[in-house]
Amino acid sequence: MRALVLLVCFSACCLAQRPQPCLSPPLMTGFLSVNTQNEKLTAYAKYFYDAFGKRIRLKEVGTYANQSFHFDALLLFRKGVLYKINHKNQTCTKKRLGACFHPLAVPRNATLLGQAVLGGSSGPGQGVLVNTWTGQVHMKNRTAEYISTVTEFGCLPISTLYHTNKNGWMVTSFFNNVIGLTDPEELIPPSFCENAMLDEEEEEPATFYSLF
Repeated sequence: MRALVLLVCFSACCLAQRPQPCLSPPLMTGFLSVNTQNEKLTAYAKYFYDAFGKRIRLKEVGTYANQSFHFDALLLFRKGVLYKINHKNQTCTKKRLGACFHPLAVPRNATLLGQAVLGGSSGPGQGVLVNTWTGQVHMKNRTAEYISTVTEFGCLPISTLYHTNKNGWMVTSFFNNVIGLTDPEELIPPSFCENAMLDEEEEEPATFYSLF
């Protein structure tokens, strides 16, 4: 009887220690880089992420087909609106969002690929324990594959490989993540956007990553 109880307890402990799908912090600020396989795109962005209010702000610079660009977007999913903001000209384009809000998370149906230490494990503070997951995201008229790496403690995003037949592989790397909003005002449309007319043509950033 004791052996049976010990076996059950041991099995429960092993199950608890196995990495589980997780949800990233609901408020985050940080930076990310994006590189694509087919579109010759390289971009760097500062992001503000609010899962409570379903809001995302992206301030991006990069190159596409050897042409440099600047992109500033505020996505308000509850209102179904995307603002493309030009601070230099004090202008704003307002479009409908053709997608629902997808929080930063490892989906429940994701498959664990493995666990590893980024950096080193010879001493304290030399590395960070991460989990890598894979799966599929079903979007409008297409399916995308992903490989996502997050921290074991805190579920902070590290990197995501994202694949569609149209664009090939897209690599997103996150760095300097901070839990919380360093400037909540960034998630409010600037005053010069108040009179922007709504363009009925839909934008469809199907996930946090595919906006780029």
